[in-house]
Amino acid sequence: MALKQYGVLKGKAINKIIGQGSSPHYEVHLIDDTTDYRIAINVKSNLAPSELLYLVIDDFQHPILDNLGHLDMGFTPLKSAPNKMALDFIRSNLFDPKQMRPLPHNVPGPDNDLNEKIDAYVQRAIGDERASIYAFGERWGPEKGKKDKYFGFKPGNGIHDIHMNQGNVGDFVKDDGVWQDGGLLFHFPSIDKVDVGVGAEIWPEQWVAVFLAFQSQCWHTDDQTGHRLPECDDIIPPKIESSVQIIAALVNPEGDDAGHETVTLINLAPGIADLSGWFIADKNKNRSVIGNMVLNPGATGVVKLDGLGAQLGNNGGIITLLNPNGIKYHGVSYTKEQAHSGWTVVF
Repeated sequence: MALKQYGVLKGKAINKIIGQGSSPHYEVHLIDDTTDYRIAINVKSNLAPSELLYLVIDDFQHPILDNLGHLDMGFTPLKSAPNKMALDFIRSNLFDPKQMRPLPHNVPGPDNDLNEKIDAYVQRAIGDERASIYAFGERWGPEKGKKDKYFGFKPGNGIHDIHMNQGNVGDFVKDDGVWQDGGLLFHFPSIDKVDVGVGAEIWPEQWVAVFLAFQSQCWHTDDQTGHRLPECDDIIPPKIESSVQIIAALVNPEGDDAGHETVTLINLAPGIADLSGWFIADKNKNRSVIGNMVLNPGATGVVKLDGLGAQLGNNGGIITLLNPNGIKYHGVSYTKEQAHSGWTVVF
């Protein structure tokens, strides 16, 4: 059973409370034009090991941002499907899972625990009148006649499950689903002129992403249910480098795209890699089968897409390498700005 009200909440942060107690959540008081909300962010797991996996990307780039920037303030329900702004840690190639690290929620000293990693960006968002926070997860409320237990506004209203929501174990399997993962994004608009005493300084626009997962979750899940697959090897997230990776793609050829788009692969392993029968998938999960391709150690190979299966859109997209069983092996994303006509995108 998937999340009931999955979507994204956009608003202005005005207050926060550090996560404490036996089941700590970092709490954010968010407002839109008419309504108060609370974002409840897990910073500790109820299952061992208790430390959450986290990743902060302070220069986040992904095609999802083109649509996010145009959202109205408040909560927007999202369809749990590809190319619908929904997040999926496995399928939407948001980041490399190997970059995630476990971190306790409360450790003595500055800037060394999960509360403090999140707090740095929340405080910056509170201090910047133009900054927005986008929280992906499951909405609750409005709770008629009931005050929020942390910030006191009425009625209680907010969003939680700001973390990976698939590949669960035990009682949490009921929350499994695909294209319904949580996340926290911060948007800081550009500042054109800042008086620094010696002239003007330009601060560019910045998107910051915070992604969280539990160490008990699996990174191989069923495409329909989000339940963990037998392929899960209990190394979460995967710490072994994928032996074959996507390193480049010609997503916007000069002239007609159909039949001229290419994806370049490299074999990093010391042995020969036979990729015959593997697949290239696009953002809509359309697939193109790889024909006879055998890569020697260190060798590269170019897959030419015929335009009937996977198609690489010029407005940003994702590219995924699947093994013959349809299991993700590697994946990348690119933005509209990277898709220059005739130029190859390097990952």
